[in-house]
Amino acid sequence: MTDCTARQLELEGLGRRRVEAAFNGGWVSSDGGALLLREAEKRTGILRRFAECFTDHREPTRVEFSKEQLVAQRTMMIALGYEDLVDHDFLRHDPLLATAIDVMDPTGGDRKRDRDKGKALAGKSTLNRLELTAAEVSADERYKRIEADFARIERLFVEHFLDSHEQAPAEVVLDLDATDDPIHGGQEGRFFHGYYGHYCYLPLYIFCGDFLLCAKLRPSDIDGAAGSLEEVVRIVQQIRARWPSVRIILRGDSGFARESLMAWAEDNQVDFILGLARNTRLNAILAEEMAVATAEHQQTGLPARRFKDFRYRTQDTWSRERRVVGKAEVLPGKTNPRYVVTSMGPQQWTTRALYEDLYCARGDMENRIKEQQLDLFADRTSTHWMRSNQLRLWMASVAYLLIAAMRRLGLKGTDHEQAQAGTIRTRLMKIGAIVTVSVRRIRIALSESYPWQQLFWQAYQNLKLHPLRL
Repeated sequence: MTDCTARQLELEGLGRRRVEAAFNGGWVSSDGGALLLREAEKRTGILRRFAECFTDHREPTRVEFSKEQLVAQRTMMIALGYEDLVDHDFLRHDPLLATAIDVMDPTGGDRKRDRDKGKALAGKSTLNRLELTAAEVSADERYKRIEADFARIERLFVEHFLDSHEQAPAEVVLDLDATDDPIHGGQEGRFFHGYYGHYCYLPLYIFCGDFLLCAKLRPSDIDGAAGSLEEVVRIVQQIRARWPSVRIILRGDSGFARESLMAWAEDNQVDFILGLARNTRLNAILAEEMAVATAEHQQTGLPARRFKDFRYRTQDTWSRERRVVGKAEVLPGKTNPRYVVTSMGPQQWTTRALYEDLYCARGDMENRIKEQQLDLFADRTSTHWMRSNQLRLWMASVAYLLIAAMRRLGLKGTDHEQAQAGTIRTRLMKIGAIVTVSVRRIRIALSESYPWQQLFWQAYQNLKLHPLRL
C-alpha cells in the first residue's frame, strides 16, 4: 500500500461541518455487481468452457494462477469495463474481484513471493503471456506457454447458442455483417480502407438474435464477404448436427450478395435474404413505382413507398434467375430505391412484409456490434500480431456472451431485459461494496444508497431459478 494510506484529507467544509477523508475504509470495491456475473457464469459455464479451449504447457509446480483463473480474470474484467492489460496491475488487491473468479484466498496472503503478498489477482505481465502465446509452443519457450485452440474457440460460440435452447426452434435467422476496426500502429495485416477512410481490420460478425456465433478478424484489403461462406458452412453444419430439421435463413446487406454464398444456400436447403446493390437495370425496372411514389410525395409532402416483386438475373455473375423485391421510396429532398434478393417465394413472404418485417429487422444486429466495440472493447486490437488480436477479439466476444447471458437469464421480465451492455454495467456492475474476509466467510456489504437495489435483487432471484453447471 502507498504511504498516502495514513494521510487525512481536509476538504472544504459543508456549512459548520468539517469534511475529512482518508484511505482507511478497509477493502472497498467499486465492482460489487461482479457477483451477478459470477452467478451467471455458474449457470452457463461460459468462462469455464472458454478456458477449456486453452492448453497449459507451464510447469505445474511454478504456477500460481490456473489457466481457468487467467482466462476468467481477463474476460470478466472486460465485462466490468477494464479494457487494458495494465488495468490489472491496479486491480490486484481487490478481494471481491478475486472472489468473482474463484481465487481461493481473495486476500492474496498466500502468494509465494513477498512482493506479491496481498495481490490476489494476476498482473499484466502474466496475462500478456496468455495473449501472446504462439500457435505452437516451442520447447525452448520460457514464458508464453498457454496455447489457444482457435478451431475449438470457434465451435464454442455455436455450442453455447445450441446449449442455451431447451428445444430446437422451428427457424433461426443468421445475420452477417462486416465492420471496421480502426488500428493506429504497425499491426500485422494493416491496410487502408477507402470506404472507411482509415487503416483498419475488417472483422466478420455472425449473430442469431442476441447470440454471437462468429467474430472473425480479417485484414481490410479484401471483399467484405471474403470467408463468409466458409464460416456459414461451418455454423450451419454444427447447427444441423444438433437440430437437423431447423429452417435456416441467411440475412445480410448487399456486401454478401455473392453467387458462391447464394448458390451454396440454394443447394443446401438454406434460405437467404440479402441486400442488392442498385444499378441502372434495376432502377429501370422500378421506374414506374418510383414515379407513383414521387407523385404521392409531391401531393402529401410525406415519405412515400411502393414495392415491386420481379425476377432478375445479372448479366455475368449469377448462375440463375432469382426473386428480387424493389422498394421505391421518396423522402423529403431525395429518392431512395433499395433492393433485396431472396430464395423465398411470395407464398412464404409477401412483398412488403419480406422487406419491412424480415429484411429491415437485421438492423438490430448493429446494436450487437456496437455493444461489442463500444461497450466491450472488441476494437482494442493493438498488439502487433493478427493471432493475438484475434484472441483479444474473442475475449471481448466471450465477455459479451457473459453479459448477454445475464441479460437473458437474470433480467428477463424486468424493464432492463433489452438493455445494452453499457447500461447493464453502469446500473448493475458499478456498486460500492465493503469486503470482509474471515476464515469461514466472505461478507460483502453493498452500498445502502445504491439506487437499483430492486433490479439487482430481481436479477439475483432470476439467476437462482436456473441450475448450476459444474
